[in-house]
Amino acid sequence: MTRVTIFPLPGVVLYPGLHLPLHIFEPRYRAMVSDALARDRRIGMIQPQRPVEGSSLYTVGCLGRIGDVEALEDGRYNIVLEGESRFRILRELDVTTPFRQVEAELLAERDDEVLAPIERASFEREAKRFADAQGYVVDWDQVGRLDDLSLINGVSQIAPFDPAAKQALLEASGLGARCELLVQLMQFFGRTNDDDEDGATLQ
Repeated sequence: MTRVTIFPLPGVVLYPGLHLPLHIFEPRYRAMVSDALARDRRIGMIQPQRPVEGSSLYTVGCLGRIGDVEALEDGRYNIVLEGESRFRILRELDVTTPFRQVEAELLAERDDEVLAPIERASFEREAKRFADAQGYVVDWDQVGRLDDLSLINGVSQIAPFDPAAKQALLEASGLGARCELLVQLMQFFGRTNDDDEDGATLQ
């Protein structure tokens, strides 16, 4: 178990091994960054269940270490979080700090998982369809050079899905399960956006 300072941000997820740039401007989160820099440089990214102040939190997030940091003259920060490990909240702590803290367990991560060739091919095929439908310009040669873990987690982190869908991806157990869910979500959101200009949410 470990004590984790958390940054609740709807629609934003971080994965182990990936980077997340953040602009920190609210006073309580400027205090959070200052505190983290004075201690172990670690902050837990997690989504609130609703985009309102004090909302309950999802149970799974990702612990990140502050790598690059730019302290601006007016007290704001530009930072880059480097994902280290997913965590599961055990309980929220009663604290006097302006930012929230939890007691959490770190979740073991496998970095040697690979996709079967048919899984990789199915994913890339669906990703191309989705990117074309959304009007994204993608360097597919560069994508093809990524290892499976970087590819699936990277797309999961930046995909334009709703918070509930992004949370489901973060909580998926194993690379194969996350890849399968990602394909299903691209199919779901791609179809729905074709039929409905307002898009859809997966709740």
